[in-house]
Amino acid sequence: MTLVIMAAGMGSRFGGLKQIEPVGLNGEFIIDYSIYDAIKAGFNKVVFIIKEENYEVFKNTIGKRIEDKIKVEYAFQKLDDIPGEIIEGRTKPWGTGQALYCARDYIDEAFAVISADDFYGREPFELLYQSLNKGEYSAIGFKIGNTISSNGSVKRGVCFSKDGYLTEIRESKVEKVNDKIMGYKLSDNSAYEMDNDQSVSMLMFGIQANMIDYLKEDIKRFFSKKQSLDSEYYLPDVLTDMINKDLCKIKLIPTNSTWKGITYKEDLDEFKDYIKKQIELGIYPEKLYN
Repeated sequence: MTLVIMAAGMGSRFGGLKQIEPVGLNGEFIIDYSIYDAIKAGFNKVVFIIKEENYEVFKNTIGKRIEDKIKVEYAFQKLDDIPGEIIEGRTKPWGTGQALYCARDYIDEAFAVISADDFYGREPFELLYQSLNKGEYSAIGFKIGNTISSNGSVKRGVCFSKDGYLTEIRESKVEKVNDKIMGYKLSDNSAYEMDNDQSVSMLMFGIQANMIDYLKEDIKRFFSKKQSLDSEYYLPDVLTDMINKDLCKIKLIPTNSTWKGITYKEDLDEFKDYIKKQIELGIYPEKLYN
């Protein structure tokens, strides 16, 4: 069972390569805790999607720590790894959908996909593993009230469902405005209000292997149309299209697990305090990999 970790983003709002910002008592990164939880849940292979220029630093830090605990592979998200022509002036890759496309040669089995930026907790990995073993597609739904930064707006995949299955993942900017949780759809900036229990995706999906074949064809459709300098090929949009075409049903699995992330510099100290408390409670060892 494979865990795919999207780690190519540089974290522009945070101001650096936040995936390798130490948060644990012994220099552990956010990714270390995700991998630790995934191994405990039963995953036995990890694929990092990174920028090629970050390969050495990833391999010599994260990879070196875990390579004797789980099979490790690296895929590079490149601007030009697309079935189309690059727009003149485009400098950044094309989003989470293209990131997964760049890892296509490393995935031929059911897999979970997560973001390197986020701390999810143990339970969501266990839920994904169980769901994948049943042959299901799944999305872990976190409560929106538990995922908002007090330091600014965040991007979230707002989940809409019927009878326990996803009908739409609405990519949105989310923030608190006068004690209200407001979402702004990224595609047209239309506004809508949510309550604290609204389910959102933190880019944590369980996906079956046949999705990769669909992705290879769908990305051709995307690039057959004229794109702008800021166009993005989002993985949640691909999955929503598959739902609309009756190619899959994605089970929305709610969790009360606490999400933590570092979107802004100000989030870092809060995150470190949270990890310290988790260690004191015995949920994580002081040294993850002894």
